Amino acid sequence: MSKPIAPMLVELAERMGVNPSQAYMTIKATIAPKATNEELMAFCVVANQYKLNPFLKEIYAFPGKNGGIVPIVGIDGWLKLINTHPKFDGMDVEMSGDGESCTCRIYRKDNQHPTVITEYLTECKKNTDPWRQWPRRMLRHKAIMQCGRVAFGFGGIYDEDEGKDVAGGMRNVTPEKTDGPPEGETPWNNAPSPEEFREEPREALPEPEQQGDFIPGLEIPAAKEYATANMEDY
Repeated sequence: MSKPIAPMLVELAERMGVNPSQAYMTIKATIAPKATNEELMAFCVVANQYKLNPFLKEIYAFPGKNGGIVPIVGIDGWLKLINTHPKFDGMDVEMSGDGESCTCRIYRKDNQHPTVITEYLTECKKNTDPWRQWPRRMLRHKAIMQCGRVAFGFGGIYDEDEGKDVAGGMRNVTPEKTDGPPEGETPWNNAPSPEEFREEPREALPEPEQQGDFIPGLEIPAAKEYATANMEDY
């Protein structure tokens, strides 16, 4: 009896118009070759959530430094997300004359004011071939991606530059298993006993022979008697 195919993989395959087994093998071989089955299913969930096509490189994945994968959305994927959003009502992109900054404005049908994001070359430029060859184009892409994210709240996905940083910084936060105490013992077996904390009784201060023995000139008033409070009265 064959194992059931995960529903998220079936949904992805149906959107792509391919057989689920073929979709699995293709993604495993070309998009996430080092991913575990669980990581591959997580990738399919994200692709289905945003209706992106991994075979068109609208979404792909980077392997994390310490395991796991990071879903990456290319510029075509971001443009698809923005243009197909039901609230999208237009976009303006303006590059500064010196190419040092780029501003993107996205308009929503349900918002009177546009979402405006400006990205700066000095903050975004990477030491990669695309940034060296086409700095203005890459800066324009960055402004569109970030403005789309803010305008529509796209989460859990990254552009390529962010993805590399996230993948390189991922770490395993699962605590390592440590050996427990020997059988029959608890962490409190070697704790001090209550007697070790018990203080020796202190010697009472001597009664003064007369007023002023302790502090010259200090008058000690005579003790007064106070009525004992009855708790039933409160």
